[in-house]
Amino acid sequence: MKIPARKWLAAGVGWLAALALPAAAEAEAAPDYAKSALLGDWSGSRGELWQRGVALEAGLKVDSLHNRGGATAGSQTLSHLELKLRADLERLLGWSDAVAYLNTDTDSGAGINARRTGSLMGVSNIEVPVPTTRLFHAWVQKGYLDNRFSVLAGLYPIDSEFFAMDSAATLLHPAFGTPADLALTNAPSVFNNAAFGIRAKWLAENRDWYAMGALMDGVPNDPARPTATAIRFARGDGAFVIGEIGWMPLEFGHLFEPVDPSSVRPTPGLLAHEKYGGLSKYALGLWRYGNRVADQVDVDAGGDPLQRRSQGGYLLAERTLFSLGAEAGRDLTAFGRYAFSSGHSTAIDRMWNLGVRLRGPFAGRPDDSVTIGWTRGRLAPKWRAVQSVAGAGTPSAEQSFEITWRIAITPWLALQPDAQHIRHPGGVSAARNATLIGARAEITF
Repeated sequence: MKIPARKWLAAGVGWLAALALPAAAEAEAAPDYAKSALLGDWSGSRGELWQRGVALEAGLKVDSLHNRGGATAGSQTLSHLELKLRADLERLLGWSDAVAYLNTDTDSGAGINARRTGSLMGVSNIEVPVPTTRLFHAWVQKGYLDNRFSVLAGLYPIDSEFFAMDSAATLLHPAFGTPADLALTNAPSVFNNAAFGIRAKWLAENRDWYAMGALMDGVPNDPARPTATAIRFARGDGAFVIGEIGWMPLEFGHLFEPVDPSSVRPTPGLLAHEKYGGLSKYALGLWRYGNRVADQVDVDAGGDPLQRRSQGGYLLAERTLFSLGAEAGRDLTAFGRYAFSSGHSTAIDRMWNLGVRLRGPFAGRPDDSVTIGWTRGRLAPKWRAVQSVAGAGTPSAEQSFEITWRIAITPWLALQPDAQHIRHPGGVSAARNATLIGARAEITF
């Protein structure tokens, strides 16, 4: 079964806009669009829409990177444009604790990793295999028990909530988002290839403990049409399941925070909390595919590859260690994550992330952040065995070191110089180490 997602998008946007026309919303402080968005508040109409329950936003990221070493030297530019619409269905329809969210992604530009570096884990988290415009989020969430329990259904990327480390979010390297061992599997529902699924989430009364799980279509979209968005339940796709349980002690009592994974401008109160509050999160997650794929080495009695299910998990932690001086919002946070998988069909079966984020590195730059990260992807023994038979020498792992400084020029414009060094790109001993220098520009409209 296939459902053209573009029809859903057009119908959904028109329907929500029409619902927002009647006046009837309780006044509440809207985000400061005049200050935080390039296009401003549209003479007040954008803030008025927000008060009625509709938030509209757009963002653009552009990466310009130069690679030296790896497969071949050279420069490439990538771009990522996203359009977002969040609808508070309680304000619009009287449906209590319900939210709808639409997000389209337009990704273009020649791949810096595919053409230049040749890393197994990638170098930019906005690089995609082919340029495309896709519906990335299209879901509805309903909350129960004062939003302590919620159910979400629709097109949903799991990397919007699962295995997330907020303190590593500004790093460009993809493995600080989706763990590389999972990213290399069959087709997880992550950027920019979201699948249809259902996610349930539980929060403790004081919001310090949580548990969540998702059941997803095993193969997002339609692999035969890599630029299309489609909800397609094909025979043999199977399912993908993931669960996570976590503890966030610094969130104790913060009942005002949203419980849905939409990403739009926060209200002034929430913005102050995010800016001045520290981070604390400790989580454990497990995942598994329902369908089977060919083993890289093992065969059956007939000489055909054994069919095995991919499965794995992860542990993560991030914690604000201390503040800098007396000025609030300036602090140092450390993060770490260990991910593991069966490795029957992928090049990487273990992965480590470690790093620190320094917010407000200088008293005169309170909105800047400097982040340093290291990641190591262990090469799966079965993958190394296959390479050995082919005559290719392999190291034990591919590693990457990155340092980036996000400079807030204005509330809606940021420039981010970035440097990466990758050892053994592609998991090949003979490959030259790669160094990438460049920058990201980020604009909020």
